[in-house]
Amino acid sequence: MSDGPEALVCSARACSAPAQWRLLWNNPKVHTADRRKEWLACDEHRESLGAFLSARGFLKDTVALDRQAG
Repeated sequence: MSDGPEALVCSARACSAPAQWRLLWNNPKVHTADRRKEWLACDEHRESLGAFLSARGFLKDTVALDRQAG
């Protein structure tokens, strides 16, 4: 696996799979409404990471990772 920007990996603990998804979130007690933090997810962990954020009311959007974006 490369060390460059294309080496984006899943944010799930102990997962080193390539990221396929961007989970955009914010904590309204800490961040302004327009601020978006980002977790990356592989296909296997997309649902569990999204559920974790959703249960707290943090998840704002889930989008496919665009590896072509600069």
